[in-house]
Amino acid sequence: MKKLLENTFVKKSLIVLGIFILIVLILDFILIPLYVNEPEVHVPNVVGMTEIEAFKTLEDEGFEPVISDTSYGVSLPVGRIFLQKPEANKIVKEGRKIYLFISGGDQVISVPSLIGKNVMDARLALARVGLRIGNIDEAPSVQPKDMIFDQQYAEGTKLRKGQSVGVTVSIGKGGGDIIVPDLIGKSLTEARRILSDSSLSVGKINYQISSTLLPNTVLDQYPAPGNRLNSNNSVDLFITKEGSADERKEIPEEN
Repeated sequence: MKKLLENTFVKKSLIVLGIFILIVLILDFILIPLYVNEPEVHVPNVVGMTEIEAFKTLEDEGFEPVISDTSYGVSLPVGRIFLQKPEANKIVKEGRKIYLFISGGDQVISVPSLIGKNVMDARLALARVGLRIGNIDEAPSVQPKDMIFDQQYAEGTKLRKGQSVGVTVSIGKGGGDIIVPDLIGKSLTEARRILSDSSLSVGKINYQISSTLLPNTVLDQYPAPGNRLNSNNSVDLFITKEGSADERKEIPEEN
């Protein structure tokens, strides 16, 4: 037995066992009774109070108030307590932490950009962030028909959840049903054919000197491609011709 006790491993094991028993005894006879014997109290109700009022009420009762989070979109005014954990009237140990949740008021949302969208896409974009589309005005513009080219509130403007954003939709420059084809780079003959196939016609022709392009090539057009015209409307063309710089002038086409 003496030799066993002189063994280093056995000595260490006995020391560890002794420390463990000591800790168990301290917990069992000192710490746990102290905790169990702590007075139990009811949690006061601080919902609806301001942060200052809630802190004072809880601290006066011996609790430790802690701000847990701020939430938007709740019914109570900004700065009011809308939730507490543990709940009111719950029996807890004196001095416990009480977690408070504060109302941030109405949710604030950044307005997205609606420029370049059609009304349906704009409606979906607004709905995704909790906003609604407002008045839809129509106006002529250089933008394609049915495209939004202006909005009531600029991108990034802060609005409350549920507010609406008005938009202005383009009816096109011509306001018709025929989309103006792209004629730039085409020959005059080809441009006539394309316009005719679209129920349009060549309007005023403006000749310009060019040393790089073949004669009778379309340099520019008005209205620009993508605008809308009515049947039998015309498109003015800018056409190349040979010559010197001092010969530049407009030559209207004879009809």
